[in-house]
Amino acid sequence: MQPALNHRIGDKSLRRGYADAMALSDICADCAVRDHALCGSLDDRELDALNSLGQKRRIARGETLIWAGDDNLICANLLSGVMKMVASTSDGREQIVGLLYPADFVGQPYREEADFSITALTDAELCVFPRLPFQRVLEDHVRMERLLLQRTLQTLNEARNRMLTLARKSASERVAGFLLDMEVRAASAGCRATPTGPATFDLSLTRGQIADVLGLTIETVSRQLTKLKEAGLIRLPGGRAITISNRDALERRAEAA
Repeated sequence: MQPALNHRIGDKSLRRGYADAMALSDICADCAVRDHALCGSLDDRELDALNSLGQKRRIARGETLIWAGDDNLICANLLSGVMKMVASTSDGREQIVGLLYPADFVGQPYREEADFSITALTDAELCVFPRLPFQRVLEDHVRMERLLLQRTLQTLNEARNRMLTLARKSASERVAGFLLDMEVRAASAGCRATPTGPATFDLSLTRGQIADVLGLTIETVSRQLTKLKEAGLIRLPGGRAITISNRDALERRAEAA
């Protein structure tokens, strides 16, 4: 009887392992950002290694996921929502230094202490990984580590472009460029009312937060949005909604006021 019992136990373990693997596969299959996130370019072996660590987590608007100066415990892929990266001065002043959108990677795998606070601007969902185990997965999967490096370098280039914007561009150029960037970021979420229609999306930031990002005042941001509307480049349907009516003209405005 013992061999038969062992056989049943073995079958049960196999079924449980198969069910677990299918559950992980279903999580990835249902992921709206998989094709664009870090895991989108991974093979099955690499994806299994990452899935063994991942756990979905929802956070509410205004909730902080990571605090600057705290022990750096987690990394994540942002699945939905928008988050901000905030740096603080010694006297408590804050500056938004970056925005995170669906498919962006959140956190610093090789830092023991968090450099920036990460706070949700909207309700958000993330796939969260413990930092140290995630770091070990990167070390065991060179291809994944290379992909993360590529994303890090892209983020660095974006930061350098923001420095140029703040140092050299006019208020009109800054606001126009910001709206174009928002449109690109919103496109993956289906921001168009019709397939061929103008792009319409909701700004995830208040005008005060936009002013913070662009180094302007709230009054200047509001004034520039009104000018773009009067020029027929955008429409303001209500609330935080923006419709880009003339993208070519908006691109020209972003390059030269």
